[in-house]
Amino acid sequence: MYLRFRNFFQFRPFMGQGNPKAYLALFFVCIAWGTTYLGIRIAIEHFPPFFMAGFRQTVSGIILIILAFFYKKAMDYSWYNLLFQSLIGALMISLGNGLVTWGEQYISSGMAAIICGLMPLIAVMINLMINRGERLNGLIVSGLIVAFFGVGLIFKDNLAFIQERSYLWGLLAVFVATGTWALGSVLSKQRFKPSNPVFNSGVQVTAGGLILLLASGLLDEGGSLRGVAAEGWWTMIYLIVVGSVLAYSAYMYMLQHLPVGIATLYAYVNPVVAVIVGFLWYQERITHWTLLAILTILGGVFVVNVGYRRQKKQR
Repeated sequence: MYLRFRNFFQFRPFMGQGNPKAYLALFFVCIAWGTTYLGIRIAIEHFPPFFMAGFRQTVSGIILIILAFFYKKAMDYSWYNLLFQSLIGALMISLGNGLVTWGEQYISSGMAAIICGLMPLIAVMINLMINRGERLNGLIVSGLIVAFFGVGLIFKDNLAFIQERSYLWGLLAVFVATGTWALGSVLSKQRFKPSNPVFNSGVQVTAGGLILLLASGLLDEGGSLRGVAAEGWWTMIYLIVVGSVLAYSAYMYMLQHLPVGIATLYAYVNPVVAVIVGFLWYQERITHWTLLAILTILGGVFVVNVGYRRQKKQR
């Protein structure tokens, strides 16, 4: 049984067959994407939320498109591909990242990260709904129950804020963002083509960023960039360079050199990093309910993924 468990999660690279650079890339992604939640929280103190997200993603997308020219795969310039990648960008960047950024005006960065930890679970649910050949099993059902119980623990830890309308809007925004990111991920994987992935991602991020800039003109409340403190600009640079360009590049590298079971470990680590960083640098509150919610949600997501992979092996 031990051997089956080990092989299922493909831990064999840890036995000396792995790529050290790939594990370094995984570690970097865990830290970088875990800290972006706090980076967003700090940045929106200096910039309007949709402008901040739009500017960050547009610049990041342009950099990725430039980097795509150095990637050894042909780029698909067809209208179909450009429109499809733009749709993915609207789901994952405009709605996904944009709503998380807006929601962090009202909820803590750690809270946003915990909710976003539900993304793999929601992606599995979407797959089950749109793919007729896939069915629920006992592990998937059990994991769903455990994960949503963990969501309930989030509310238990924040009963004092439930009556605040802004807090509820912030929670709703992040939940919707998590769902649209999951939907975009599923659609992107289903229609994946072996063309230049860096170019495709650059188009997604640029299109999503431009939509956010348009939304900023319609929804953001005033504010002048002339009075932005140095902290705001340095945080913006961090989010662009570390949170987007470098972390994405590291993610692409580790996907190529690590088994999926190892590469996706970042999804379990990011919420933990976000909560710790938010506590250390921003004095965000951590209680025993917060820790229990993290463990319960991630445990539920883990069980769902085990059940989903087992189902796919049995097909």
